[in-house]
Amino acid sequence: MYLASARQTPVDPSGKTSVGGKVPGTVFALGTVSLLTDVSSEMVTAFMPVYVLYVLQLGFVQFGLLDGLYSGATVLLRLVGGHLGDRLGRYKVVALAGYGLSAITKLLFPFAGASTAALGAMVSLDRAGKGLRTAPRDALISLATPSDTLGRAFGLHRAMDTFGAMLGPLVTFLILLQLGADPSIVFGVSFCFALLGVIVLMSFVSGPAPAAAVAPRPKISIRDGLNLLRGRRFRGATVAAAALGLTTISDAFVFVVLQRTADVKASLLPLLPLGTALAFLLAALPLGRVADKVGRWRMFALGHVALLGVYALLVTGGRGIGIVCAVLALHGLFYAATDGVLMAHGAELVPESLRASGLAILQTGQAAARLVSSVLFGVLLTFLEMRTAVLVAAVALVAAFGVAFVLTSRKKESDA
Repeated sequence: MYLASARQTPVDPSGKTSVGGKVPGTVFALGTVSLLTDVSSEMVTAFMPVYVLYVLQLGFVQFGLLDGLYSGATVLLRLVGGHLGDRLGRYKVVALAGYGLSAITKLLFPFAGASTAALGAMVSLDRAGKGLRTAPRDALISLATPSDTLGRAFGLHRAMDTFGAMLGPLVTFLILLQLGADPSIVFGVSFCFALLGVIVLMSFVSGPAPAAAVAPRPKISIRDGLNLLRGRRFRGATVAAAALGLTTISDAFVFVVLQRTADVKASLLPLLPLGTALAFLLAALPLGRVADKVGRWRMFALGHVALLGVYALLVTGGRGIGIVCAVLALHGLFYAATDGVLMAHGAELVPESLRASGLAILQTGQAAARLVSSVLFGVLLTFLEMRTAVLVAAVALVAAFGVAFVLTSRKKESDA
């Protein structure tokens, strides 16, 4: 019912719509799409550790490779999606292609069987869809939102996205509990949620407001997007985010390490993402608002302090529900302070005509770094005890803080 009203939200002269003068209806509609899609995606995320490590009994290196692909296979397609969105001015169409590709891939997963290569191919296709849609979707959010409320808008979108991330592991857990680890059932239900997201996108999300859509569009080239890196602030933010991403242990590995070091039953592993998602859901919008006031890059840096806290607890913490809750709470705060906040920060560093391309470059550096991080951490776990491997990551994160400080402290302008 609300989606229907949001679809009819009036357009102001600047081309930016709003609901109650605060958050545009486009953001709510895209948030609903992301909610449904994240139920689908997080069902797979929650199922993969159980499937790969316990059902197929593959090693940490293979799991690290698959997890790295899950995080980083979006690299090139993020740039393609961003470029096509800006060049064509059809952000919704490009995003729809990405959402559709990910939905179709869910039907193909069960045919991969125990083949690491086939699983890798399916993961790559699924994440390629994410890469294609992410920058155009975020461009739609930023172009529909007044600049002084970007943090709030992205925070709300990420909160709705995260609500789906909470439901996904829960659905997977219930399927495993009632029906067992049957891949065809898990991926089939995942496809249904993804398809609903595509339907909502087609039906309730509009492209840029008419005032923006009728303006003459310059011919955008790939070089125009890459030239954004000549700007000191944008280049510094991109490289700093990549450096921090290189020291970010992936979600799946955080959950696996926590499950084993805190002595959590393997059957409860799919539920651990719920704790992270709950903290993310509760904190995303408030931290987005704070970021609008105190500076988005400062909030992004504080989020990595929370990540350092996660590492510290995994290294020094003991067993039991207390340590599990503390790790998951800090993990959720890390995402609440960084995910949408980084995009809000980046949106202010690039012109509207190159909005999707700029956000894609920022996202690509981070995604590529996290792909490498997953593979390297899988190798570390093969040769080192778990807590020692996390300690190495923590030391690397501290070093990345230093790199990020040097890259971003030279600018004189406000970073909000």
